[in-house]
Amino acid sequence: MEQSNLDKLKLAGARLGVFAATLWLVFIADRILPGDFNQWGIIPRRLDGIWGILISPFLHANLGHLLSNFIPLMILMAILLVTQRDGWWIVVQIVLLGGLLLWIFGRPAMHVGASGLIYGLIAYLMAAGFRQGRIGPALAALVVGFLYGGTLLWGVLPTVGEHVSWDGHLTSAIAGGLLGYFSASPSVPSPVNEPVA
Repeated sequence: MEQSNLDKLKLAGARLGVFAATLWLVFIADRILPGDFNQWGIIPRRLDGIWGILISPFLHANLGHLLSNFIPLMILMAILLVTQRDGWWIVVQIVLLGGLLLWIFGRPAMHVGASGLIYGLIAYLMAAGFRQGRIGPALAALVVGFLYGGTLLWGVLPTVGEHVSWDGHLTSAIAGGLLGYFSASPSVPSPVNEPVA
């Protein structure tokens, strides 16, 4: 592996480590400081709930909630950072667009957690992977999606339960899919130089 690629990989790993540490530090701070950080989640169509668009991926209801999101999120972000040149910008766009769609169209509830980002990353990696002709990342995202919570499809349906932000999963998946399809450069077939008989 070339040194510049190794340096990029190390930098991506360090940034992913900082992101992971931030998730845990926010969770620990929420447990030891007075108040409830989850009050800063996304509350659809309320001005005091719009700030949650930026904050909600770092907020989790309990330890089980954080643990269930942590490993799939780290795997998907690692795939994204290795396969996409502007991976962090993609994460920001999924968070902003998915959160905004949830704020506009979501049911009135307090929406917190990184699961929306997980669904957005799965949709992005699948859409971008197929558009770019990179089947590996698309299939890896699909496998992570099916291993995450049993089946990928049920997480975006209202039948999943009232305490699950299915609408946050759905809006983030839509955001990730749109970004993956429209921002990823399509693969260009190599020119044919010789005739085929």
